[in-house]
Amino acid sequence: MAPGPKFCVRSEYKMCTKMVQVLWGCLLLWNLYISSAQTIYPGIKARATQRALDYGIQAGVEMIEQMLMERNIPDFKSSKSEFLNIDYVNYKFINIKINALSLPNTSLAFVPGVGIRALINHGTANISTDWEFKSPLFQDTEGVDLFLSGVYFTSIVVLALNDFGHPILKLQDCNAQVSHSDVSFSGELSVLYNSFAEPMEKPILKNLNKMLCPIITSEVEALNANLSMLEVLRKVDNYTLLDYSLIGSPEITENYVDLNLKGVFYPLENLTDPPFSSVPFVLPEHSDSMIYIGISEYFFKSASYAYFTAGAFNVTLTTKEIFNRLIRNSQGLGNMLSWIAELYILSQPFMVQVMAREPPVVNLLPGNFTLDIPASFVILSKSKNSTAETIVSMDFVASTNVALAILGQRLICSLSLNRFRFSLPQSSRSSIEVLRFENILSSILHFGVLPLANAKLQQGFPLPNPHKISLVNSDIEVLEGFLLISTDLKYKASLKQQPSFHGWEALNLISGQWRGKPAP
Repeated sequence: MAPGPKFCVRSEYKMCTKMVQVLWGCLLLWNLYISSAQTIYPGIKARATQRALDYGIQAGVEMIEQMLMERNIPDFKSSKSEFLNIDYVNYKFINIKINALSLPNTSLAFVPGVGIRALINHGTANISTDWEFKSPLFQDTEGVDLFLSGVYFTSIVVLALNDFGHPILKLQDCNAQVSHSDVSFSGELSVLYNSFAEPMEKPILKNLNKMLCPIITSEVEALNANLSMLEVLRKVDNYTLLDYSLIGSPEITENYVDLNLKGVFYPLENLTDPPFSSVPFVLPEHSDSMIYIGISEYFFKSASYAYFTAGAFNVTLTTKEIFNRLIRNSQGLGNMLSWIAELYILSQPFMVQVMAREPPVVNLLPGNFTLDIPASFVILSKSKNSTAETIVSMDFVASTNVALAILGQRLICSLSLNRFRFSLPQSSRSSIEVLRFENILSSILHFGVLPLANAKLQQGFPLPNPHKISLVNSDIEVLEGFLLISTDLKYKASLKQQPSFHGWEALNLISGQWRGKPAP
């Protein structure tokens, strides 16, 4: 048999070794390149400061108190009287209701790299219940008032995310106990029962302290079940979808927690990422507000690309729309239309088309948010046989300023024309002055296209605000490459608690309508 191939003969050993080293080096560099190319930076950053935690204590305690006082607590049963130590004795507490809850010493603090530490100390609770007592010889039902004091709880709430980008919570190092209880019977035999009420207190505390952490853990799991139902990929309107899933675990320092959201728009029919990458941005180290939301230039660029791809930037105005929408907004516009009629001696209807040639260019600079729109402007005549003839066609770039405001819970945007540049019109009627086209184009943009766009933008984008939480003292600032929204929170309590976790859908970052149809 012929000998097998020899990759490295002795005489070529050094050269072969170098080739292997080069290949491994290239492979390492390629892996590093792939790793860096796949790095995803957030389009939106949300930061909660210690002020948010401090206010969260107030709102959270109110919510917990209200929720527990209205919650149906399961009956507590036992097959043996632990305080009398007698077999064949059954008793249970039914109709358990928390009448009052006080958690005066409550604190929340960031644990860097881990989560949020919750601490409750010196809490008290007033509970009313019915006690059913059964034995082979005797049975009775009595009302019971139970006063708990020395309520203590501490745990670390670990913040993470699941495979679908939903936030999830986990309890770490849960420790919960009640130090003292006071049992008081009320009823016909209350004098008799109160004589051995004190021996009941120890077994009640023993059983209660066993139940506390499992109950709290169960509540956290119920919350996670609701969080897992959040729509992180949501239809915004008839053109786009918005992905605001978490792209990594929350970043926790001593002073704040940062949530990194993907924050990218997709055309409704195509979930392919835009042909440009997100870039990192860093929120300033402010702490005066409770919440800071950074919305990156990438977020707006992806919106521009998605809407352009979906054809949302193309506008056609017919003769009727021009007269109805434009003439009433400008007396001078009537003269402009007369110029067109005089120049082209139009006896038939005509229409104007404004079409984006490329995605509008987004620029965020300190104190300045601009949108440059490369577009084409076409005036078409419509003859009696319904054929369209191009009268005027030109390309231009409209530079607009974007004004921003926060009204209620919405981010409101509006466009104003700053300037525009255009190429000479390609028309057989070469005698038309450039200035006249400037007047025509300026009037149509000012009084036709921009009002239509602003009417849609005035619907605004809802900012994240959980159920019963309002944004107050809000401010918005344009920085290098991103917007910074600073805001405080206000909890609105109601007389009657809504069902648990009602209203989580209000966490949606962006929703609304573009064509007059509400997003689902």
